[in-house]
Amino acid sequence: MAQSKVFKVIPLGVEGGLNESNLSAYLLGVKGQPGYIALDAGTIYSGIEKAIQTKVLQNTSVSAVLQDSIKGYCISHAHLDHVAGLIINSPNDSKKNIYAMPYCLQVLENNYFTWQSWANFGDAGSPPLLNKYHYVSLQAQQEVALAGTNMFVTPFVLSHGSNYQSTAFLVRYSNNYVLYLGDTGADTIEHSSHLKELWQSVAPLVKKQQLKAIFIEVSYSNKQPETQLFGHLTPKLLLQEMQVLHGFTGNDALKKVKIIVTHIKPEKNVATIIQKELMQNNMQLQFQLAQQAKPIYF
Repeated sequence: MAQSKVFKVIPLGVEGGLNESNLSAYLLGVKGQPGYIALDAGTIYSGIEKAIQTKVLQNTSVSAVLQDSIKGYCISHAHLDHVAGLIINSPNDSKKNIYAMPYCLQVLENNYFTWQSWANFGDAGSPPLLNKYHYVSLQAQQEVALAGTNMFVTPFVLSHGSNYQSTAFLVRYSNNYVLYLGDTGADTIEHSSHLKELWQSVAPLVKKQQLKAIFIEVSYSNKQPETQLFGHLTPKLLLQEMQVLHGFTGNDALKKVKIIVTHIKPEKNVATIIQKELMQNNMQLQFQLAQQAKPIYF
């Protein structure tokens, strides 16, 4: 018997650069319930506008979605392609929380919301504080409630290049989970164990069929030299990481998890090449490339 769909995701932006109207941002909600949490916020306005134009979002406006439907932001790291939409739309936003690890919040506070780069819409940093955004400082592997929703989030540290950290968010509703990874390199390239530790943590959820989907980046095709990955993944490296996860889950459990590929660099034909390279695996995994304003249910 097919399992009923629990989550709805509306990708507001999916690419890994260049086009400012299509940068990493995903609205995650529970089917049949109002309100979304934004997983990263590279593109907001243009993504909402496209979702309305394609009738993915109906009987609403960009302002209504921004101010009322988005209940908060989970920001994986503070690179501009993950926060530009949040910053530029902040004057028209409503009061809400920004959930992030301290290394991310420090950049928002010290580099963006400063009264030099932009007005300080936060509740910390350079005065005067406009107090529109409340910074919720997360601790690794500690679950917190996402205000305005019935969801909870647990963060995990990722390595994104030399001496730079990103975040994975494990979002829970009841006994159902979604795992969203910000930008990340492979453990072998990063000389890290962050992904291995993440896979160990979520493996029991995979075996219980409670983890519905994994959103994970593949920025480059396999042609990209490993010395020029800048903290990103290729299909080859992603498949290696999936082998590690498969080692913890065993059997065929991982085949039942949707793996949504994000953050592809918008170079000619690279998405098609990446899709072909991901199909060259013997694990029979469910890979799907994220597309702007194309909803995903699971």
